[in-house]
Amino acid sequence: MRGREDAGYWASLTQRVSGVLLALFLPAHFWVLGLAIESEARLDGFLRWTDSPLVKLAEAGLVVLLTLHLVGGLRLLMIEFLPWRDWQGRLIAAGGGLSLAVGLLFLVGAF
Repeated sequence: MRGREDAGYWASLTQRVSGVLLALFLPAHFWVLGLAIESEARLDGFLRWTDSPLVKLAEAGLVVLLTLHLVGGLRLLMIEFLPWRDWQGRLIAAGGGLSLAVGLLFLVGAF
C-alpha cells in the first residue's frame, strides 16, 4: 500500500491545496475588478499599493499556485487517459520544478 512517501500522494495534496488557495484568492480578485468599475481613482490608488515588494512576492506565489494547479490537472488527465508508466512518476517532480521556475521568472520580471 502506498502512503505519504509516494510522490503521487504529494502531487494530489498539492493539487487540492493549490485549488483551495486559488479559490480563496478569487474574492479579492473580484473586489479589485469592482474597484475598476466603481472609481478610476480608487483603482489607481490600489495599483500604486501593488508596487510594493511584498505584493510582488505574493504575486509570484500566486503564479506558482496557478502553475502547480495546471501541472496537477495535466497529471490527472494523464492518469485518466494514458496507461501508467514509470516515467510519469518523474513528471511529478519535473512539474513541481517547472512551477517554481515559472514563479521565479515572474518574480525576476516583476522587479
